[in-house]
Amino acid sequence: MTHLVSFAKEVDEDKVTPGVLGFIVFAAMALAVWALMKSMNRHMNRVDFTQVPDPEAAQPEQSPAEPSQPESAQAEPSGQGGKKQG
Repeated sequence: MTHLVSFAKEVDEDKVTPGVLGFIVFAAMALAVWALMKSMNRHMNRVDFTQVPDPEAAQPEQSPAEPSQPESAQAEPSGQGGKKQG
């Protein structure tokens, strides 16, 4: 126990260091980021970026007098919490 007391006197009280615990936390965070980046890279490689041409874009545009969808379908929000009655 006396050797710890002599070591404590040698440590500068004005100097603060993270110590071993700080290194372990930093190393754990670095490993977690590395694992997340590796996982993201694997998932991004599975994504197919080829775009399928839109069949509606190939058709000539219709005049505004002839809407392509019924008015009730145009007035409904697309999946924004609209309640359906039925």
